[in-house]
Amino acid sequence: MSGPTAPTAVSADSPYGIGSDTGAGLDLDGTPRQAISEAEAAARLGELAASRAARAAIVEYFLPVSGRFTSCFCMRWGTMHWGIDIAAPTGTPIVAPDAGVVLEAGPASGYGNVIYLQHENGDVTVYGHMSDVMVDAGQIVEGGEVIAEVGSTGFSTGPHLHFEVHIGGLDGERIDPVEWLLERGIDVAGLPTSD
Repeated sequence: MSGPTAPTAVSADSPYGIGSDTGAGLDLDGTPRQAISEAEAAARLGELAASRAARAAIVEYFLPVSGRFTSCFCMRWGTMHWGIDIAAPTGTPIVAPDAGVVLEAGPASGYGNVIYLQHENGDVTVYGHMSDVMVDAGQIVEGGEVIAEVGSTGFSTGPHLHFEVHIGGLDGERIDPVEWLLERGIDVAGLPTSD
């Protein structure tokens, strides 16, 4: 009767080893384990890093609030309404559609509680009539981050978000926010465009 056999050495070329000749590629009972070489591991880690970088480069955009469209970017009661209104219950979370820095946050006359958020491309988005502002001037926010809650402060007839877009900065041209959202692939089902 023969006793147990010594483990067989595993070479660097072996699909079961890590390049050691001490049998490190074997389980305690001598069964080969699946393993890859350090060079292959390094190559795979490089692929993983590239994949993560590619995913990080994909920017995700968000609709600021879910609700019912109640007013367009259009002439209204003889004056221009420079944004869109989306009605939602008081306290409904409002999120940043894209990352940016808060230029201003707090009370303002007609808007009630207002937030001005500047995005990396220079565009400024404006949020009005909130019941609660959850950011401060100078704060950096991520896309999808809750920045406020729907309210009815300022000149308002009921709880809603007033949302504006200024292209290239606060003094830039004000455009239809629905078009701006569509350009970013944001689902605006139920929000008609100004054309």
